[in-house]
Amino acid sequence: MIWLRSALFNAAFFGMTAVMAAIGLPLLLLPRGALWTFARFWVRLVLWLLRLLVGIRVRVSGAEHLPDGPGLVAAQHQSAFDTIIWLALLPRPAVVLKRELLRIPIYGWFCRKFGMIPIDRTAGGAAIRALLRGADAAVAAGRPVLIFPEGTRTEPGAQHPFQPGVAALARRIGGAVVPVATDSGRHWGRRAFRKLPGTISIAVLPPIPVTADRDHLVAQLESAIAEGFRQLSADSVDNSVSSAPSEFGRHPRSVS
Repeated sequence: MIWLRSALFNAAFFGMTAVMAAIGLPLLLLPRGALWTFARFWVRLVLWLLRLLVGIRVRVSGAEHLPDGPGLVAAQHQSAFDTIIWLALLPRPAVVLKRELLRIPIYGWFCRKFGMIPIDRTAGGAAIRALLRGADAAVAAGRPVLIFPEGTRTEPGAQHPFQPGVAALARRIGGAVVPVATDSGRHWGRRAFRKLPGTISIAVLPPIPVTADRDHLVAQLESAIAEGFRQLSADSVDNSVSSAPSEFGRHPRSVS
């Protein structure tokens, strides 16, 4: 049954996304606000399909820690789901992504229109400078910046060393960094066909003040996210909708 439900979801997801992308192409000629509204509607449809066809719900805790304007969010990345949900959880986020994604027809066009921050992961210091320029533009426009500090998707329970970009961004933007843990990979695995029913949890953790000591800041972020994931794992036994701090779609920080 899980294979059948997963097949139905995958077909519906890719089919609906293709149709929505075609419908949304003219919006590339309009101001960016119209495209954000369209993207949030797409996220709602994806969440509806997940719930209807697979039995996956989403809960968010600690959303009050998320910035309403300029700020930095460092989120765990286990699944393609993570690249979708943040289009709704943050207002007009500038997402740090690998430059290769901009070369994908249509998808890359939308990323450019959204003003995402592409980086060439092989460019060393030049990549950091480009990252900081993108962050400057986002902050000037009043937008939060989202980075997946491990630089790639990881399996649940695994953690890669954080890339230097997160510390550079934190020091450039200042204030505090908001760490986020998730268990999305338990239900929507990395390159996995199967989607497993249950509740995807997203824990937005208390902000960590930016310090001058880069290594100390990165260590704090790694520790906070690792502990946040351990807590999500401990809570997963009782991960029912009734126990969820806020089911996505009913929380004030969800799609608007």
